[in-house]
Amino acid sequence: MSTREFVHRDSQVPGVLALYGYAADGLEAGLHRGIPSRGLTFILSMDDPVEGADTLPHWNAGRLTAFDTLVAGLHIAPAYIRQPVRQRGIQVSVHPLAAPALFGVPTGELDQRTWQAEEILGPGVARLREQLHEIPGWDGRFDAVEGYLRARLSDARSRFRPRDEVRTAWVRLAVADGAIPVSALARDTCLSERQLAVVVRRELGVTPRDLGRLMRFDAAFATLTRAVRDGRRPLLADVATAAGFYDQAHLAREFRRFTDTSPSAFVDEEIGNIQAGGHRRAGD
Repeated sequence: MSTREFVHRDSQVPGVLALYGYAADGLEAGLHRGIPSRGLTFILSMDDPVEGADTLPHWNAGRLTAFDTLVAGLHIAPAYIRQPVRQRGIQVSVHPLAAPALFGVPTGELDQRTWQAEEILGPGVARLREQLHEIPGWDGRFDAVEGYLRARLSDARSRFRPRDEVRTAWVRLAVADGAIPVSALARDTCLSERQLAVVVRRELGVTPRDLGRLMRFDAAFATLTRAVRDGRRPLLADVATAAGFYDQAHLAREFRRFTDTSPSAFVDEEIGNIQAGGHRRAGD
């Protein structure tokens, strides 16, 4: 018999969207998809290392990397993760514009990849991981992680500041869940579409067009998983309309692009995790 526990905390640390504690045992070993979102990912495993690949060919070839702790940039495709029988850890969702202050590098330098956290954050993250093993409850563990991140903020790790045009583009896209044409973003920022693409790609690692598609997918994903947690199977046509897709077929194509599977197949694969509180987005 499998057990799953997911615990969530909205964070008061500037730039930190949410913290998630997870613990599971008795799972069926296999593939778990790391789903793209509008937040950066910081994970501290409290069990065996997380093993995964950034691409399907690497997964199929068995070319997996093991991470005791990891940092991942914005992705527009799933990560392929080996689901162990037992797992426990903390996942932190970080606002991409806060990466310079919290991680010491702009999101663009993470370049749609998954990194050993020590490469980005330094050796202190290994000490944090060891500390978490000695703390018995989720509240205390969350406090320790937030304390670590607050200390990084106070150290002023990077002098880099996102350009105003990038902030404007992000806010406009976030408010509209991605439903803003790039031409409108260019007008708002007083840049050409090409200039905007260059600066957004440099600072965030994705183009404005892909960022909009990611945010629209993220909104649809949140709607779908929220309904499943509430015990409902929503009509995909309704999810598509609410998230600004042309129709259900458009949603299905974009969902496959970001997850490498269909909405229905994803729910079937992950329903146990979703119903236990997994796959929760910040603000849910």
